[in-house]
Amino acid sequence: MSQQHGHGHGHGHGHGHSRWRRLRHVLKPHSHDSADRVDTALETSRQGLRTLVWSFAVLIVTAVLQLAVVLLSGSVALLGDTIHNFADALTALPLGIAFLLGRRAATRRYTYGLGRAEDLAGVVVVVIIAASAVVAAWQAIDRLVHPQPVGYLWVVAVAGVIGFLGNEIVARYRISVGRRIGSAALVADGVHARTDGFTSLAVVLGAGGVAVGFPLADPIIGLCITVAILFVLRDAAREVFRRLMDAVDPAVIDLAERTAGGVEGVVGVGDVRMRWIGHVLRAELAVTVDAGLTVERAHRIAHDVEHQLVHAVSRLAAATVHTEPAVRAGDAHETLAHHR
Repeated sequence: MSQQHGHGHGHGHGHGHSRWRRLRHVLKPHSHDSADRVDTALETSRQGLRTLVWSFAVLIVTAVLQLAVVLLSGSVALLGDTIHNFADALTALPLGIAFLLGRRAATRRYTYGLGRAEDLAGVVVVVIIAASAVVAAWQAIDRLVHPQPVGYLWVVAVAGVIGFLGNEIVARYRISVGRRIGSAALVADGVHARTDGFTSLAVVLGAGGVAVGFPLADPIIGLCITVAILFVLRDAAREVFRRLMDAVDPAVIDLAERTAGGVEGVVGVGDVRMRWIGHVLRAELAVTVDAGLTVERAHRIAHDVEHQLVHAVSRLAAATVHTEPAVRAGDAHETLAHHR
């Protein structure tokens, strides 16, 4: 007996949002129909877009304040940090486009939707982080070779602190929401904001070094920050690469196997596969059932397995469950063996 089941259930109960939704949950506590899936996808996209809008506003205000100080002091170091902040604000554009694309319904051409646009946006963010590292290194080396006097050191230091605080606020917000909605691209962009915050601190330390009579402090610290950015770049690139290659935490696979194996009527579990599409997971797995079951009963077990999985596995939106009999399943498999 063999059966395919893939009705995909989003996990969107909406606890605590309103009295009506709480009442609806009591009356219909385990609804996982298509409307719920759409609501959940739209809500996560809204969270991502809201995060991008607010972080864009914070970084633009930060960069404008710093630009005013640059015009006053002539600080090349602060100019570089200001450019970083403008660039970081602009990373909201590819991410915003990705979130908007991810909200589009699946079509017969794009049968899984356009959620993986987030992964492409993550690549853009990684490229921007790499470019920031190159710019920071170039500026630091240029200042070592061609030292320049800096005026209004205390104002420059204050502007550096403003840059750090603005970037850190944005970083925490992006990383927190990115992890909550499962967006690797948004997390990578938050990490990028944090690296720019470190660059702002370098401006502060550099101004302090100049103030005590050590003008080379600014470019030396700039080089150290460049090295730190490269380490952050490595981590962000690794995360985005894993998403592109469909990597999933093995512990999640173990959880799915245990959950499916605990469903009544399931004799065994195998061939568990998962992949990220945007900020949601999709799963495929095979479960072994009693060979004497009717098709209807096997179909019900497949539904039960998916139902338990969407409750147990965070960010899982859908599962395709293949049922096969506990005996003589290999005979059916042999019909496809020569194609593999």
